Amino acid sequence: MQQKLAHIALVVRDYDEAIHFYTEKLSFDLIEDTKLSDTKRWVIVAPKGSDSCNLLLAKAASEEQLGRVGNQTGGRVFLFLHTDNLQRDYEALQSKGVIFVRMPATEAWGTVAVFKDLYGNLWDLIEPSK
Repeated sequence: MQQKLAHIALVVRDYDEAIHFYTEKLSFDLIEDTKLSDTKRWVIVAPKGSDSCNLLLAKAASEEQLGRVGNQTGGRVFLFLHTDNLQRDYEALQSKGVIFVRMPATEAWGTVAVFKDLYGNLWDLIEPSK
């Protein structure tokens, strides 16, 4: 048996503002944006060069879902983005206005910095040790 994660749903307030953030600020690729109904779209974004799991941007469709936007994990880091050059990506993201809540730090397993997405979800930007 072989399995893999295909998508992680990220609840967002608005499709277009989320697409803008992920493609313009984080430089992700827009993989798909398909209209499913008047209120629902299938929107997938992924880091450049990613060949594995990607993000499904899912617009909140109820008050309960809207309440989860930006805090899907109760304040813990939600997503982990690996890079081959943390300093380069840290500087590029900062120049685009991405907010870092933890500056780069070296750990036994690599270098990490923590940033917020447009809704406040926390991400680890990680350059693993070689």
